[in-house]
Amino acid sequence: MSDEATISTLIQGWAKAIRDGDLDAVLADHSPDIVMFDVPPPDDGVRGLVAYRESWPPFFEWLRSGARFEIVDLTVTAGTDVAFAYALLRCGMPDELAEHPDHRLRVTVGLRKVDGRWVVTHEHHSFPARD
Repeated sequence: MSDEATISTLIQGWAKAIRDGDLDAVLADHSPDIVMFDVPPPDDGVRGLVAYRESWPPFFEWLRSGARFEIVDLTVTAGTDVAFAYALLRCGMPDELAEHPDHRLRVTVGLRKVDGRWVVTHEHHSFPARD
């Protein structure tokens, strides 16, 4: 399997783990020194695997209330030991998604290869500003 396909599978698995509320699987391929810039605060990001772990339970609760989190487009570029991916996701409550069907969550992921295994070192999640 190519590195791009391996990373795509990793990211698709991460998204499924999020939908399933499986915190261990969400964390599985992340570096201990992960940095995440997310939609909700803190504005200066979440740093380290412990803080990253602590950021997920509120999101899982929101998903259990009926929200969606679905990758609709994913692009991966991999070098020898560094890679990045970007994706567009349908992320929101069904009524919000119906009202704004083209509104997408944007996710960028940075990875590095450590001991032959791809690990996520950076995530950036954002929504475009709406008028």
